[in-house]
Amino acid sequence: MPSDPDFDLNRAHRYFSVSCFNRAWDLLDRSKRTPQEDHEMVFLGMAALWHWKQREDCTPTHLSIGYWQVARIYTLLRQADNAHLYAQQCLEISKMGDVAPFYLGYAYEALARAEAVAGNRAAMQGYLEEARHIVMHVTDPDDRDQLLEDLDTVR
Repeated sequence: MPSDPDFDLNRAHRYFSVSCFNRAWDLLDRSKRTPQEDHEMVFLGMAALWHWKQREDCTPTHLSIGYWQVARIYTLLRQADNAHLYAQQCLEISKMGDVAPFYLGYAYEALARAEAVAGNRAAMQGYLEEARHIVMHVTDPDDRDQLLEDLDTVR
C-alpha cells in the first residue's frame, strides 16, 4: 500500500467509520437476515471499529460505541465467546476517565447479553445490577430511559 495515497486518508477513515457503522446498524435492526447478511454485519462492525481506530479524532467514547456494536452483533449471532470478548473491551475502554456513565451502563448491558447467550444467568444478573447502578449517574432523562428499556430486554 502506498504511504502517500492520492486521496485524503483521514477523510476516508471518517467516511468508512460512519458508513460501515450505519450499515451494520441497519442489519442489526432487521428481524430476519440471511447467512450472507450475518457475515456482512460482522465485517461491517469490524470495519467501522478499525476505521474509528485510525481516525485522529478517535476518543474512548467512539471506541466504547464501536466495541459495543461488535459485541451486540455477536450476541445476535449467538456467539457468546466473541460477544463477551468485545463487551469486555467495551467495558475496559468505558472505564476510562472521559466516558459518560451512559456508555459504561451499555458496556455492562453488553456483558449481560453475552452471559445470557452463554447461559450464565448469575453472571448476567450481576452485570445487569452493575448497569442499573450506573443508570443512577446518567443525567439525561432520555438516555436513562433508553438504557433502562434496553436492560429490561436482556433475558
